[in-house]
Amino acid sequence: QVQLVQSGGGFVQAGGSLRLSCSASQQTFRSYAVGWFRQAPGKEYEFVAGIGWGNGRTYYADSVKGRFTISRDNSKNTVNLQMNSLNPDDTAVYYCAADFLKNTPAQLTDAYDYWGQGTQVTVSS
Repeated sequence: QVQLVQSGGGFVQAGGSLRLSCSASQQTFRSYAVGWFRQAPGKEYEFVAGIGWGNGRTYYADSVKGRFTISRDNSKNTVNLQMNSLNPDDTAVYYCAADFLKNTPAQLTDAYDYWGQGTQVTVSS
């Protein structure tokens, strides 16, 4: 079982940057694909970015391509989401989620077994 703890987030003006981190309690975190999802008020969960297990490939929603970067530091059991050029449409609660031994991170929430606690990202206009 993996416990995920998120850090980062906060309040930023449009055009600014934030960095989210997702840290796991297990040294085997490299064996999990990790996805980032977000949920804006009144909306469903939206897939944002994902990375496959190990040195996995990265995947991005069209809405964040060129602005967000997902990466992992397996030595620290951590996956990061660097968010640049933020705009108010990025305002949401962001969650990381882990899926065991998946080369391709799923874009549906029900594929994931483990979830972080969520962190608020608010972007002002």
